[in-house]
Amino acid sequence: MSPDATEGAGGGPPPGGGFPGADGPAASTGNSPANRLADALRRITAVAVGQPLPEEVVDEAAGRAAAVADRLEAAAAASKQRRNVPKADGHPQDIFPTSPLIGFANAVAPPVEVWAVLGEGGRREIRGRVTFGYAYEGPPTCVHGGVIAELFDELLGISNIVVDQGAMTGTLTIRYRKPTPLLAPLELVARHTGRDGRKVYAWGGIYHRGELTAEAEGTFVDVPPNRMLDIVTGNAGGSEAPLVDPDWQRLMREAAGEDAAS
Repeated sequence: MSPDATEGAGGGPPPGGGFPGADGPAASTGNSPANRLADALRRITAVAVGQPLPEEVVDEAAGRAAAVADRLEAAAAASKQRRNVPKADGHPQDIFPTSPLIGFANAVAPPVEVWAVLGEGGRREIRGRVTFGYAYEGPPTCVHGGVIAELFDELLGISNIVVDQGAMTGTLTIRYRKPTPLLAPLELVARHTGRDGRKVYAWGGIYHRGELTAEAEGTFVDVPPNRMLDIVTGNAGGSEAPLVDPDWQRLMREAAGEDAAS
């Protein structure tokens, strides 16, 4: 528990509210080609895993989808797409536009909508909303518990970033208070709760009709830039495909040059 943590359900901020937030509308949620492609793929996935379809229709769709995949792979550059640098003063939705949770350009994402409001003492906090479709089902009619864990990891991480306390997840403790329903509008809350040395703390909650269905406390670790570079370099060296974007490649080359000169 962080030194500044407050009670989640009873003493925490109200669920949802405040859209589009203190920063106004997000820039990454528009009608871009990447967002339209991701949205179409979400629709395909939702109906394919959630509703009965005639086999001949699925067979035809599979052929067309494979042709689209072939076209995209052939047109893609042999490099990694550039990532955003997280900023405390930007819109939370725009921090990770290709995130598997909040990225409107990622077909894996529901996507979750997030925004910032001013909480106690004027400190920025996260609010959000999401409706999980068929692709995210665990027990019948319920959101998969692993998906809920992934959601909290994202929300709590962002809640730290928006107060300039970005860090990597160390420990995530989740309390599943009651089943979180599928195909139902959910309201989300997350906030930074304190810091102790390199340890950064955050709390988050999921609400359905005002009732808390799950909450999480996270302990995050502030990773120094040189250690982050070591992590990226090690992962990139073991990959058979482009894993780092041009900015990280430049940093890796500069670090290698410094090592060679020393």
